[in-house]
Amino acid sequence: MTSELTLLAEVAATEIPAGNHAMLPAGTRLHIMQTLGGNVTVRTDRGLFRIAGADAAAIQGFDVATLTTAPAPATGEFSEALAWEALKTCFDPEIPVNIVDLGLVYDLAIETTPAGGRALELKMTLTAPGCGMGPVIAEDARKKLAALPGVATVKAHIVWDPQWTPQMISPTGRKILGLE
Repeated sequence: MTSELTLLAEVAATEIPAGNHAMLPAGTRLHIMQTLGGNVTVRTDRGLFRIAGADAAAIQGFDVATLTTAPAPATGEFSEALAWEALKTCFDPEIPVNIVDLGLVYDLAIETTPAGGRALELKMTLTAPGCGMGPVIAEDARKKLAALPGVATVKAHIVWDPQWTPQMISPTGRKILGLE
């Protein structure tokens, strides 16, 4: 995607696909692989890593404005459509399709709390049961839903039934992946 870039400072990262926390030292050479969902997927001589968008400024020559994300509005009314749009800003760091169009979101239950807020419960899966990035992706979804106006609580669950298959990818996702 880009020429080789260098880290100006040490940054925290997540190892892909294991999901382990790692520190990438200043001077690490890397290539940008994906800039979706407000995060950066990079390839280094140590493998693939996800760097949070907040730390992307440490990448020499990287234009932070290129991060593709749709931040949740801080004010306004909650709606189910807004929740689905927030989920469409969540990505597997190895696949350039959001988790909704990838077919990973199985259910989004929305209830009103006694105090008038919203309690959301997300059921999602992964493309492979052994993916260590599952908790990272689920937490990204949880945080983006929790940032919506009027949301009091969010629970995100990873489920395995039904098992995910490529047939669950939406027509939009299939087009992005060149499967049409």
